[in-house]
Amino acid sequence: MRFHTVAIGSAALLLVLSLAQPAAALETVTIHSCYDGDTCRTTDGERIRLACIDTSELRGKRAQSERARAARDHLRAMVAGKPLGLRRITKDRYGRTVGELFVDGLNVQQAMVASRHAAIYWTYASQCSWMR
Repeated sequence: MRFHTVAIGSAALLLVLSLAQPAAALETVTIHSCYDGDTCRTTDGERIRLACIDTSELRGKRAQSERARAARDHLRAMVAGKPLGLRRITKDRYGRTVGELFVDGLNVQQAMVASRHAAIYWTYASQCSWMR
């Protein structure tokens, strides 16, 4: 998948971030590790694919390993070892849970886009309420 940078103005970004679903109503999970900028594993071994975003690939024909490592490291700093809210959406073809993560009331996917470590994955954007 190609990585497209999405420019968001500060006012629009603040509006989008303010619409994040509160973490209190969500299932709580703890992230053990992150493989890349959009895939993590919980302490229980469940693989989570972050919904509605896409990050550069670490391996393969279209790999951008430097950007991919930066995205992974940014995501790890936000979520590793912390209790997070999880809104489950579906399972993907690899058996991963596709869902949204929330840390301290902040939507992790939105934060990844805002930091320019991720782009909106338009094919699946309708799965996330902040994209509607």
